[in-house]
Amino acid sequence: MKAVYVTGPGENSWVDIPVPQVGPRDVLLKMKACGICGSDALYTMMGGIPPRQGATPLGHEPAGEVVEVGEDVEGVRVGDHVVPNPMAAPSGIIGSGGAYGGLAEYLLIEDAQPGVTLRVVPPEIPWEVIALNEPMAVAHHAVNRSGAKAGDKALVIGAGPIGLGATISLKARGVEHVVVADIVPERLERALRIGADAVVNSAEEDLVERLKELHGIGQQAVPGRPKAGTDIYIDAAGAASGVQAAVKAAKHGAVLTIVAVHKRPVEVDFGEALASELEIRLSMGYPREIFEVTDLIIEHWEKYAQIISDRVPFDQALEALELSASGRAGGKVVVVFD
Repeated sequence: MKAVYVTGPGENSWVDIPVPQVGPRDVLLKMKACGICGSDALYTMMGGIPPRQGATPLGHEPAGEVVEVGEDVEGVRVGDHVVPNPMAAPSGIIGSGGAYGGLAEYLLIEDAQPGVTLRVVPPEIPWEVIALNEPMAVAHHAVNRSGAKAGDKALVIGAGPIGLGATISLKARGVEHVVVADIVPERLERALRIGADAVVNSAEEDLVERLKELHGIGQQAVPGRPKAGTDIYIDAAGAASGVQAAVKAAKHGAVLTIVAVHKRPVEVDFGEALASELEIRLSMGYPREIFEVTDLIIEHWEKYAQIISDRVPFDQALEALELSASGRAGGKVVVVFD
């Protein structure tokens, strides 16, 4: 079968490999869709993914149809639509250093257990939408880490796929008012379509002052220094300016959750943060959210579909990787299979 591997520093290639053999506890998927992640570009730049040496399979946002089921597997049938848990694969994380990747014609799900290593989904959900499950679990974990609750007011910094996914999760949780900030008009328009209550182009407006207008004035730690009434800040952009704006705007007791990957150190005014007793939390991966978010995707799949900007056929997967890495895509790039 055809598959896409990292074959050297800065180099992705097509390779011919055997179709995986199905053991008694395994399931074989015919791939139907696989999202492209920013980390794929990092793996390519590194020339592979530790601990693997040499050629490394790519694709950690997969969805596929069951075509073979091991004799000891229960709860899964041929023809089922399935989304895997990439982190639960016994031979290593799917598409992130493990033995198998989702940018291939077939994908082996080892030790197939519904609710643990895979989840069967309704057939009416489009393949490219259910392939969002993995990154949306990352976004949902950030919302869980934030402690957001019904009635809160929130700012999401960055309207890329993770920021948009966080916005949907926040609104589903009952957060009263969600503002999304970005500098790309197309992304801000997409944020409104998926349910943001307001958007701010931070290249054209003062984000802190606009937040005060939208969320009112919150509790002040220092008299005469009004703060925005925002309860929750989620950084999904990875830009220093976003973190700095959140610190400057934060009222007493606000929470800033950082899910973005920052490639450079960020200078933070901890004097400002100290005065507001701002709580800073970090969020990585999805310890328990991989199938928790699946229920949200099933319920709100039309909204999640708005996150996808580019659907690229499998035979152009190398071009899809380049498109995603270039930053030219307005949203999520998803490879789709026949």
